[in-house]
Amino acid sequence: MSEEKKIFRVSDINRYVKGLLQGDPRLRDIWVAGEISNYKHHRSGHMYFTLKDQSSSLRSVFFRRDNLRCPFNPESGMEVIINGNISVYEPDGVYQLYVTEMEPAGMGSLYLAFEQLKNKLEQEGLFRNEYKKTLPPKPEKIAIITSPSGAALQDILITVKTRFPNVRLCIVESLVQGAGAAADIVRAIELVNRLDDIDLIILARGGGSLEDLWPFNEEIVARAIFRSHLPVISAIGHETDYTIADFVADLRAATPTAAAQAAVPDLAEMIAAINRFNEKIVNALQARLQREKQLIDQAISDRVFSLPGKRLKEAQDRLDRFETQLKREAKNYFRLKNMELSSLIEKLDGYSPLKIMNRGYSFCRDDNGNIIRSIKEIKLNEVLQLSFSDGTARCRAEVLEEGSIIERS
Repeated sequence: MSEEKKIFRVSDINRYVKGLLQGDPRLRDIWVAGEISNYKHHRSGHMYFTLKDQSSSLRSVFFRRDNLRCPFNPESGMEVIINGNISVYEPDGVYQLYVTEMEPAGMGSLYLAFEQLKNKLEQEGLFRNEYKKTLPPKPEKIAIITSPSGAALQDILITVKTRFPNVRLCIVESLVQGAGAAADIVRAIELVNRLDDIDLIILARGGGSLEDLWPFNEEIVARAIFRSHLPVISAIGHETDYTIADFVADLRAATPTAAAQAAVPDLAEMIAAINRFNEKIVNALQARLQREKQLIDQAISDRVFSLPGKRLKEAQDRLDRFETQLKREAKNYFRLKNMELSSLIEKLDGYSPLKIMNRGYSFCRDDNGNIIRSIKEIKLNEVLQLSFSDGTARCRAEVLEEGSIIERS
């Protein structure tokens, strides 16, 4: 009796080979270098390509759940270093590399992503000067999008207070680093653009590494800046730091302090200019009077007017008195206008939100950053943000009591 043959199905063989490959520790968590070819980004989000060198090729797949973490866009012809696992795709019986991580060979992934996005947006025209909006010469209210705890905000506040203290400031809190920061920056820009009384936006944060500044290199932030109908000044990092946001913004400032200097005029310089103008007016009046006096002197010296000299002398005396009176009234007029200007500056300075907050006041916002103006806008157990002159506090509404504060006191 002959021995019975053992017959396998194709799927059994593929499954067995897959188990062998997956069980080999040398084929798990491996790094492979090669060139990408036949690259295809499927509408499902998965990436399919062949990794090759001079003599061999290896089919590879980069699933969507993993390639979302890749900061750059792979392309055919790109030299890369790939981390992944070798396994078999059972329906085809083909072994392939399942990619979990990808890096460009010889270049940092973030730097490559920066260059790719920069070239893409530049070709679309987002950096063109024709789309840059003109900054208002004397803005009445400026929105500052930044972290409330960062040094960038303090630099801006000090500079604005020194240069033009009567401008109003709207501080819009936003993440400026880490996961979710890009989306939060977009939210802040869109929020400010919905307000009616904002003239200008300053987008700022302090210095840091390329990774720290990366939210300002995200495409969604660049397009939000480009869509803004309000002018945007970018003040990201230090003088040598450049981000995609800097290229799209209407003005790039080297530092947060420089952004504040570009946003508002210098009040001291304006007053000095007014004084110089006043001096020019006085000098012009004096020159005109001197010319008229010379004409009269010439007329008096003429023989035709030698007899009625007394009347000319009286006219000259009246002219001298008029000159003295005109000088006095001109000086009084300009002194009065300077006093009115100083009074207006003091009055506007009294309306500064920073001064009000320094007297012990604060303002309340909900967890989305919206200003709360009434107890009726608060829900029980809602998380609230209290902003003081030197920081913020998060609290929860445990009891809601309606009624006037004066009545309860």
